[in-house]
Amino acid sequence: MPNIVIVGAQWGDEGKGKVVDLLTRKVQVVARYNGGHNAGHTVIVGDKKFIVHVIPSGILHPGILCVIGNGMVVNPSAFEKEKDELEALGVEVGESLVISDRVHLILPHHYALEALSEDARGANAIGTTLRGTGPAYEDKAGRRGLTMGDLLRPDALGDKLTEARRHYETICRGSGREPEVDWDQVVAELRAFGERHGSKIKDGSLVLSQQIAQGYSILFEGAQATLLDLDHGTYPFVTSSSATAGGVAVGTGVPPSRIDGVVGVAKAYCTRVGTGPFPSEADEAGVEILRGRGNEYGATTGRPRRCGWFDAVAARYATRVNGFDSLAITKLDVLDELDEIPVCTEYRYEGQTLGEFPADLAVLGACEPVYEGLAGWKSSTSGARDWADLPEAARRYIERLSELARVQVGLVSTGPDREQTIIRAGSALASWFA
Repeated sequence: MPNIVIVGAQWGDEGKGKVVDLLTRKVQVVARYNGGHNAGHTVIVGDKKFIVHVIPSGILHPGILCVIGNGMVVNPSAFEKEKDELEALGVEVGESLVISDRVHLILPHHYALEALSEDARGANAIGTTLRGTGPAYEDKAGRRGLTMGDLLRPDALGDKLTEARRHYETICRGSGREPEVDWDQVVAELRAFGERHGSKIKDGSLVLSQQIAQGYSILFEGAQATLLDLDHGTYPFVTSSSATAGGVAVGTGVPPSRIDGVVGVAKAYCTRVGTGPFPSEADEAGVEILRGRGNEYGATTGRPRRCGWFDAVAARYATRVNGFDSLAITKLDVLDELDEIPVCTEYRYEGQTLGEFPADLAVLGACEPVYEGLAGWKSSTSGARDWADLPEAARRYIERLSELARVQVGLVSTGPDREQTIIRAGSALASWFA
């Protein structure tokens, strides 16, 4: 079996959790490579709903080794809360979970710094989740961060926090705020966390290398998505980590030569959370339909998502920067009641037609979508499990998305449950997971 990456092809919330959960049955290891608990993956299994934020979705399958890769940032208390919630639902975490010793920690001062930053931006606020993720990555890049491996040397924790504390308190003084972090309490809590979970903290890269050497297959699970990637997204309205497929090698320590394929995940329409340009954003009536039928509210924050139509310009860009071998289309059933479905095929900017995604945010924000209207099917696709079960117009819609995105559609999701899925015969994805 190959080692495959699952990547969001839009602005996140595409249904990556379901795709990872579905394909986990064909691998032995699931590794998450970026982000923190600012992301949420929802998985429906029968009558149970699971929401994971930090722990890889593969944990829902007994016997699967799950690895929290070094490219992530983890809040210890959020991790324990999530672990306890999963175990209360009957999921055994135990020793099936490894946390890379190079994972950086989200600490209380990171929350304070993020709130300060968003307040200072005023009307230009990014619209972050306020989970401390960005400042944790800033401390990592600033070489003042604390790692999981540091918890294995508890006596040195106070000294290790010196630079982070100095940086935080300097910013507080400059902004006229009083520092509010009890650093002695932080150290005590970190020591206790290390005692409870020290056996899970290991060299993540070495663990994954050993798994590959034994012939086991890895599913690499991304958080956020291509258009939120720090380098390739709609900067500065992005996350603080490498969400594209290129982030796998950096975020897990598995070399690029050991990665065999990439699956992009996209909704049959498009959504984003927070501020920033969104060329194919629907009008009020369209938003009401998509948000209502798609239950478009954030799994992590509960915020209503902005909703729009499938953006083929963005999809082509995502295909290019990730190298998609196959595309998974989710939430097709949300479109069941529409007479006609708009698809954005290109942009118009100052009288010119743009077929490629612009890097300049001023240009992107001023782009107008050029729509192609595709016929709706006006019948239910919910729960369909075979390509032939889809209405002809629905098949044509998917084929057109494939043509515009320049990648074969290998999977179609027709509902939230893991069984409500079509895997297309002859696709790269079908050959990998036959």
